[in-house]
Amino acid sequence: MGKVVLVTGVARQLGGRFVRRIQRDPDVDRVVGVDQVPPEHHLGAADFVQADIRQPAIARVLAEHGVDTVVHMDVTGTPLGTGGRTSVKETNVIGTMQLLGACQKSPTVQRLVVKSTTSVYGSAPRDPAVFTETTPPKSLPSGGFAKDAVEVEGYVRGFARRRPDVAVCVLRFANILGPCADSPLADYFSLPVLPTVFGYDPRLQFVHEDDVIDVLRVAAHDARRGTMNSGTFNVAGDGVVTLSQCSRRLGRPTVPVLLPAVTWVGTALRTVGVTDFSPEQIRLLTHGRVVRTTQMRETLGFEPKYTTVETFSDFARSRGAGLLPPEAVARTVDRLSTLVSKECT
Repeated sequence: MGKVVLVTGVARQLGGRFVRRIQRDPDVDRVVGVDQVPPEHHLGAADFVQADIRQPAIARVLAEHGVDTVVHMDVTGTPLGTGGRTSVKETNVIGTMQLLGACQKSPTVQRLVVKSTTSVYGSAPRDPAVFTETTPPKSLPSGGFAKDAVEVEGYVRGFARRRPDVAVCVLRFANILGPCADSPLADYFSLPVLPTVFGYDPRLQFVHEDDVIDVLRVAAHDARRGTMNSGTFNVAGDGVVTLSQCSRRLGRPTVPVLLPAVTWVGTALRTVGVTDFSPEQIRLLTHGRVVRTTQMRETLGFEPKYTTVETFSDFARSRGAGLLPPEAVARTVDRLSTLVSKECT
């Protein structure tokens, strides 16, 4: 018999795409999708189980289906439907704890793949130019999705110590973008005007949603060609892009805001429900974040199809034209940069 793969978070577009893709792999016999609510998209021939991973019943799902591979994608920064930040945190943290507890007791589980984020490194003014998987953060995330991910990874490390017979793979994704991207940063880039921090032009990295599906497939299968599909891996497209370059490609003007006032702007945006302009996102848009992906290539054996710039370009095309032609935005951004440089000299 082939693999029996359980995937969490299948009501989201990314989870649904992964379920539809992995069930076509020849060594996969069955796929079980789990979420709190039925997905609006189809899951192909996969079995759907409506279950809340925050509840102990998830252990029964593993046992009834004889699951040997668990792909935990229900770690996210955005609520599903009408849920708020509290429900997101509970699903991320408590849900992960319950799922890991069920995996620990299961005699059939052999492989665990966890979707995490490079946000665990935080964003601080004295950060290294490039983070590796072993680089400690200068300042741990203080809240939001990033803090959830730090806690999740801590529980995963504890599980790996208790079940050394299970292959555990943690994928730290850079910000995921693409035509169907659903994330706070995607919401931010969809604003007609982009609030930025005055005097800062952070370096950013992205990973395309297509590459997310592909690397999850690699991690969910047994190692091939001498690679080892276990450990912690940064996942991002080649290269970097600055925030000002992003605004040019989108055709959306920026509004530089003095750093002390940024928190107020974020609160105002959250109040009207425009986007999750959280403190961690503010730090990212101030100091940026870049990670090294050597281990992804050399150890995991994965090569992304999209670079960071290509990922953002694909995302920008899906969002349509901005308020201004990209050329006009470029001229405006250049003038602002020149003015800032003169003020600082």
